[in-house]
Amino acid sequence: MQIMKHIDEYRDAKLVKGIASAISQRKAGRLLKFMHVCGTHENSIARFGLRSLLPDWIKVIAGPGCPVCVCPTEDIDIASRIALDGKAAIVTFGDMMKVPATDGSLFDVKSSGGEVHIVYSPSDAVALAKEHPGREFCFFAVGFETTAAPVAAYILAGPPDNFSIISSHRIIPPALELLLNRDDVEIDGFILPGHVMTVMGYGEYEDLPRKYRKAVAIAGFEPADILLAILKMVDQVVERKYEVFNAYPRSVAREGNMVAKEAMDRVFDISDSRWRGIGVIKNSGLRLKESFGQYDAVKKFQVKLGKESIDLNPGCSCHLVMIGKIEPPECPLFGKSCTPEFPYGPCMVSSEGTCRLYHSL
Repeated sequence: MQIMKHIDEYRDAKLVKGIASAISQRKAGRLLKFMHVCGTHENSIARFGLRSLLPDWIKVIAGPGCPVCVCPTEDIDIASRIALDGKAAIVTFGDMMKVPATDGSLFDVKSSGGEVHIVYSPSDAVALAKEHPGREFCFFAVGFETTAAPVAAYILAGPPDNFSIISSHRIIPPALELLLNRDDVEIDGFILPGHVMTVMGYGEYEDLPRKYRKAVAIAGFEPADILLAILKMVDQVVERKYEVFNAYPRSVAREGNMVAKEAMDRVFDISDSRWRGIGVIKNSGLRLKESFGQYDAVKKFQVKLGKESIDLNPGCSCHLVMIGKIEPPECPLFGKSCTPEFPYGPCMVSSEGTCRLYHSL
């Protein structure tokens, strides 16, 4: 019951209203824009109505924090090609099934005869390969560092020969640097995702507030967690003392999870990677090291796409949503030709996608 105890504590109405009141009493003197880079944060903010508790001089905007949304079309096209050619069964998370790609989604692939399975974890994918040694299984590994760590652990454990992966992992710090160096994006600070920080720690983020004079705070996913992070970020701006404030100490330590980080370092190399709608970001992705090349599905099956992948469908504004330039209702397709049932853009698919969450309000 300890877990429920903590949930109740951090959702306590009196505590939450008290933090919100403390924020309102601060005097920033101007509009502050804080960006989170986590779909789970957007889910919590929308679910608990946290924006309604904030003064009108604070705006919390969503950044590229949904891994399903930023997964490049090319990676989905590769997974589709493997399944349609019958080279392997694709195994992936349910959120990936409806994401539109060049010639349709993985649901379309499945309906066309390609073998596609939904799983909840990398262990499920490995288990399928072990249960069916005569068939090939390819895990479409999508996610940030939180997902990359268990994938690395299973690769190190030596999965069966009929198992491979498409590594579509992304790492967050380079994306933040990109946003801070864009002239068309105004950000006063970042709310960092608690689950990624639990794995990676925050040592590598400490240069951000010093270099860019921006507020930074780590938040968990309960209302009190998020509001406390915002309060401390306001204080940083008001006092002009910038740092990484850890508002999630019950889970996050500066050094992170050393075992998980070591596993990732042993399995993956850092690479330049495309973020859907944003472009190629230097040193922002993870690819399998050559020593684990036997598990690289692209090499294993010699995948070649017949045509160039289409990043976003014409008229889709997901690229502007993902860098915080517009809110979903400002897209002319929102709720019309783009809905959760028939998503036209990637941000309308996942339960962590900003458009999907706004549509549910």
